[in-house]
Amino acid sequence: MSSIINSTIKPFKATAFHHGKFVPVTEQDLLGKWSVVVFYPADFTFVCPTELGDLADFYPKFQEIGVEVYSVSTDTHFTHKAWHDASETIKKINYPMIGDPTGTITRNFGVMIEEEGLALRGTFVINPQGEIKVAEIHDLGIGRSAAELFRKVQAAQYVANHDGEVCPAKWTPGEATLAPSLDLVGKI
Repeated sequence: MSSIINSTIKPFKATAFHHGKFVPVTEQDLLGKWSVVVFYPADFTFVCPTELGDLADFYPKFQEIGVEVYSVSTDTHFTHKAWHDASETIKKINYPMIGDPTGTITRNFGVMIEEEGLALRGTFVINPQGEIKVAEIHDLGIGRSAAELFRKVQAAQYVANHDGEVCPAKWTPGEATLAPSLDLVGKI
């Protein structure tokens, strides 16, 4: 299995539920800015609304650092609207909720559970050039943290803008980074 890291996102066409409307979304919408794509198994489930609600709470912070967030499941955009209308948690969502009933996007990112027609919990951070810089895949019962995702996006943005520097574990903006060199070998 080859890594998806540094690969370019593949073409897709889909419809999202966003701000009370159905809107077209393609891979072109993800270019020119940082993007986060979060796959989840299905609407009207249990762990999914806790994750998507957490992400909704962090969405303004993502927007402040120039990041668009997209959630994707193999449900239709109609189902996303129905869930949005029925759930107080999902009503908080202001980012596009992409429907992928054909599974094209889910397969493009390698998170399709073929036997079930559902997505694994996949999280991808994509740079403005459309290259995947962070890929994380969870089993269905393991929820994710928007705070940790936000930190990873900040680190990816920092590394992209500071050639020759890397971010150590638990790095947050303002903390020291590392500049890998021969002099640093064995001193950490």
